Amino acid sequence: MKNKKGKKALRVLAIILAVIVLFAGITTVVTVIGLNANTNKSHSFPAVGTDIKIEEKGNGVWNIYSDREIKVIQLSDTHFGGGWMSIKKDSMAMNAIAAIISAEKPDLVIVTGDMAYPVPFQAGTFNNKSGAKLLAELMETLGVYWTASYGNHDTEAYSFFDREEITDFYSQYPHCLVREGAADVDGYANQVFNVINSDGMITRSLFTIDSHSYVDGDIFGIMWKYDNIHENQIEWYKSVIEENNKHNEMKILSSSQSDFGQKYINFLNVPSSVFLHVPLSEYKDAWNEYADNGYKDTKNVKYNYGAAGESGKVVYPGIYEDNFFETMLELGSTDSVFCGHDHLNNFSINYKGIDLTYSYSIDYLAYTGISKLGSQRGCTVINIAENGDISYSAENYYQEKYTSHFEKEEVTMQVLGE
Repeated sequence: MKNKKGKKALRVLAIILAVIVLFAGITTVVTVIGLNANTNKSHSFPAVGTDIKIEEKGNGVWNIYSDREIKVIQLSDTHFGGGWMSIKKDSMAMNAIAAIISAEKPDLVIVTGDMAYPVPFQAGTFNNKSGAKLLAELMETLGVYWTASYGNHDTEAYSFFDREEITDFYSQYPHCLVREGAADVDGYANQVFNVINSDGMITRSLFTIDSHSYVDGDIFGIMWKYDNIHENQIEWYKSVIEENNKHNEMKILSSSQSDFGQKYINFLNVPSSVFLHVPLSEYKDAWNEYADNGYKDTKNVKYNYGAAGESGKVVYPGIYEDNFFETMLELGSTDSVFCGHDHLNNFSINYKGIDLTYSYSIDYLAYTGISKLGSQRGCTVINIAENGDISYSAENYYQEKYTSHFEKEEVTMQVLGE
């Protein structure tokens, strides 16, 4: 009797193992077929291209040489799953990105995190490189320079590849400017892009900063405990601004043109913008002050545009304190910060003289039902004038000007923050 029970148990176990192996085999085949199909699709879009000159100077510094207006597109939370469960939604994300870039024809694209989304119960894979590859292949086909600041999902604790490996992967693509970044600074892709004119003056700096991932034991991110900008990143940011200011000062002092100093007197403190994934805590402070005042401006807060569509705390910043915003105020260089992360927030609000702006997201995958909603999907269009002045606007994907090369999905345009 015992032998019969033992044999029966073994048969049941064998059947279970066979089902698991069969399931794994089927999903692997579907994943490979789906990835190949989406990779081939990424190669089908017409090239956009750009004539902008960008040069890597090392240690996280890039120079963009131009005497004309520069257009930058901020994308965020593209959330390419790269697995068997996300094939269709990855294709939809690809359509949106290609349509936006084809219409806007930017000189540079900055993706503020969560390029990949290797969450197995939604994407069907732990392989974060497969999602990263879909974005990289698409951007290379479009032929536009792009860079990124990493998000919390790009390299999950359970993902196959860490930030160093994903950075090495991205850097193989000629139009991708993601690099390890500044040496001896925490995180990856801490970089600065200096716009320089033909007089050799830096007219604006664009910082990308790694806002890291989860902390305080929240390995899987289920408690929304996000990290902050680290002290050595802030020190690096400060040193770059001081070096850039010194660069412009020396250019003025060494010029033989009598009116050179007068022409560039305002660039002794180089204006700058910061791009990161997780919002600073000041986003929350500013929005709460605005909301508590009946959604009216205060002494510290000036509303620009957009809405807060997230529930609960509305803004989900790092859980600790840092002095990054205070350092920005002290140095007086940074006038604008751009983030992603909270997909249903797309507001821009000025706090103590600095614009704090959310991008629209691309996400079709992470939030339940988000593929069928449209008010949160799009980009930020940023224009940098010849004199370094910056202007920007939130642009929804479902405008007529964004014509998809493939069929654009039907969505509900929900009211955010209702």
